[in-house]
Amino acid sequence: MARRAKRQGPDNHERWMVSYADFITLLFAFFVVMYGISSVNEGKYQDFSVSMSQVFGQNGMAAEDGAIRLTEDEMYFKALVDKRNARLAEKQRKQNERLQNLSRRLTDKLAGFVNKGAMSVSQSERGVTLDINASLLFLPGDAALQAAAVATLKEVAQILVNEALPVEVEGYTDDLPISTVQFPSNWELSSARASSVVRLFIEQGIGADRLKAIGHADNAPLASNDTAEGRARNRRVTVTVLAAPPEAATSTGAD
Repeated sequence: MARRAKRQGPDNHERWMVSYADFITLLFAFFVVMYGISSVNEGKYQDFSVSMSQVFGQNGMAAEDGAIRLTEDEMYFKALVDKRNARLAEKQRKQNERLQNLSRRLTDKLAGFVNKGAMSVSQSERGVTLDINASLLFLPGDAALQAAAVATLKEVAQILVNEALPVEVEGYTDDLPISTVQFPSNWELSSARASSVVRLFIEQGIGADRLKAIGHADNAPLASNDTAEGRARNRRVTVTVLAAPPEAATSTGAD
């Protein structure tokens, strides 16, 4: 009997998907590496180095020339890290100098109030903060700026107007309750006082998009509210010029 011819299986028209999937995987890995470079730190660099060593070393693939290529890759990525860290450090140094200069200018301009203890200027990682006793700005239970306060805040605005950094104005009260038609509680009073300062700054040319008014009521006191002196310290307005995070400075600044 004649042998039957073997049936040929149907052609697999989807074999190309295997190669395509490999290509997509490699492309994905490439973008992951590039993303990692954009926000790399020393810890991530070490992790990446170990992972690369494991990948190139498996199944006897760590040939001598492969080891040389890996070393070159490590040197390349380390160079990128070092360059980026140096750029961040330089931007941070320039910002610190800028904030120190701003702190000195505010202290010099407001020296009379600072010496009396009615104002204070301080610098921290958050930025430069001007702390103003509320008695210099407002009458008790009121949020309208007094005439003398307007003149002082205009001098502050003249210094801040040329700064590009954001400014937060925060109002604080003591814990004595208030209940009026205009201010049902200390929340409304502290917010209104912060807003009064913000409005004056806007009138003096500071961009509204740079400003934020925040009311804290009697939260975050500086002293005990059990004494008149402590309550007087707690009634205050703070103006903080916020430092830009290093990452933000890098993305918005020119290299």
